[in-house]
Amino acid sequence: MALNFVTEKVNLQVDGRVATLEMNRPEALNAMDVDMIKGLVSKLKEISESDDVDILILTGKGKAFSAGGDIKTMLSDMDENGFLPLMDCISELVITLYSMPKLTISAITGAAAGLGFSLALATDHIIAEKSSKLAMNFIGIGLIPDGGAHFFMEKRLGETKAKHVIWEGKMMSAEEAHSIGLIQEVAEGDLQDAVHTRVADWLQRPVQAMIKTKKILAEKNRPQLLKILELEKYGQQKMRETEDHKEGIKAFIEKRKPNFIGK
Repeated sequence: MALNFVTEKVNLQVDGRVATLEMNRPEALNAMDVDMIKGLVSKLKEISESDDVDILILTGKGKAFSAGGDIKTMLSDMDENGFLPLMDCISELVITLYSMPKLTISAITGAAAGLGFSLALATDHIIAEKSSKLAMNFIGIGLIPDGGAHFFMEKRLGETKAKHVIWEGKMMSAEEAHSIGLIQEVAEGDLQDAVHTRVADWLQRPVQAMIKTKKILAEKNRPQLLKILELEKYGQQKMRETEDHKEGIKAFIEKRKPNFIGK
């Protein structure tokens, strides 16, 4: 992917040793379409190559962190010639974010759902405002988590707990997500104050030693994450063909409870 992919759907600001990368589709609750995903990859690679930046803050503009993948993409009759490259873009985004040689923070306001939550889980530290809502809610439309979510959920929760959280697919409060170990911090007051406090603390530490630990663990885990992303890609392709997925999408449009049949 071109390093200089340009889109207004992503904003990057650098202040000293800290970069803030903002998803910029507030009118769509920062749902991720192809342009946003490519824009995020491009900016993350730019930050990765900067010797001046030590910390990245990932956030969303407006009322939400990210509501997930763009529902219009899910509703479209995208053939597999378009779907598989989209999944490859998502994989590149996740690998780039997870393994980048910077300390990364997700600052969550409002909703972090589906792919949006997967993206947050790829960062080193998640801070959520108290009123935020977090959900790995693919199951509601008959899909499986993607964006490496199986990898990140299993790492944070263990296999059995991860399966049950994925199967339930319920919306969690920040406190609930924190209590089970999915996120690191709930902002007691203003989210930006909490982020500033965390960043200020890290900037006083030997950051290169912290980053080296991150890189060692990321390099060790990289083959497993790549395998999970591949399994999610082809697993999701199969799920898109199921009757339950079609019913889940139809029920979503009609704003009713889906009638799943296990097919």
